[in-house]
Amino acid sequence: MASVQTRADLLGRRTGISREPIPWLRVNRSVSTKPTDGDAIAASLAEPRAFGVVFERHFGAIHRYLRRRLDDRHAEEATAQTFFAAFDGRGRFDREHGAVRPWLFGIATNVAHRHRRHEVRELRAIAALGVDESTANDGTEARVDAERLRVPLARCLAELPAEESDVLYLLVWAELDQPEIAAALGVPIGTVKSRLSRARKRVQQALDLPDPVPSTADITTTRR
Repeated sequence: MASVQTRADLLGRRTGISREPIPWLRVNRSVSTKPTDGDAIAASLAEPRAFGVVFERHFGAIHRYLRRRLDDRHAEEATAQTFFAAFDGRGRFDREHGAVRPWLFGIATNVAHRHRRHEVRELRAIAALGVDESTANDGTEARVDAERLRVPLARCLAELPAEESDVLYLLVWAELDQPEIAAALGVPIGTVKSRLSRARKRVQQALDLPDPVPSTADITTTRR
């Protein structure tokens, strides 16, 4: 497994983001116990290197989520921006009333908004590619169904209002439950429910399917 420093160096080289010094990117090898995320953030206020624990634990999940939404280059840039923002804002994190994971995904979602045009462009590109006939003719039944739904689903996701796509992506791709989504976005649980209901209805209508709405997990921002 790559070290914190290796991952940080990789992001820095690919994105061109440089911030010196970034002390939390250096592993604090004097720490032998495994602190909780909240403890690590609290400790990082006095010893910035302690934030490396949060970076190491959640880097993969945040990057996968953003990679679903963006292409490789923008996902790596957005991941770096997410952790820079989390580090800068760690003093505002309320460890008594919040969990780190929804907090990080909330930051990542806000960062993704800065790349919204790239996200929509990629989805529209997927829709424009059409159905891969080789998959449709030779694949398994599940793959055939997924391939045939790819175009209308990509087109629908590109047209969803950002507030609705956020809750859908956090539910399916980040695997947050509804209370966690509410915490991530800073909105009431009722707002999450109504946005999710509207998003599901739009997807259902776009695919001309009654029930249930297929998962968006089969749609990626990687072009064939």
